[in-house]
Amino acid sequence: METPIQRIQLSQTAKDQLIKLKRVTKIDQWNILCRWALCRSLAEDHPPADVPIPTDSNVEMTWHTFGGDMADVLLLALTQWCIEQNLSTEKEAIAHQLRLHIHRGIGYLAGDPNLKSVEKLISIST
Repeated sequence: METPIQRIQLSQTAKDQLIKLKRVTKIDQWNILCRWALCRSLAEDHPPADVPIPTDSNVEMTWHTFGGDMADVLLLALTQWCIEQNLSTEKEAIAHQLRLHIHRGIGYLAGDPNLKSVEKLISIST
């Protein structure tokens, strides 16, 4: 499956939020938290705000690092979400939506006052 993006770069705000999430969940890998963030955002019925996202942090990862063994599944889930929202499924559009969803999902997870452990993180997915 063709990758929609080569490198995923995060904003400083997202980095700061990921640091908090790393502390409370004890998950120490950015990519795993970003996968959770993507899934958290995709669970919403409405699209993320289409706002410019700065790439002002030093956190970046390749698509392969981000997705790992789940890369194809994550890409299919994002593509399906775009189809359901009547959005383009062109490569650039998917890449744009990916960045928006990851950032929104990180914000949702970091802003959840009940998320204080990895067990709570797991419980929000069930």
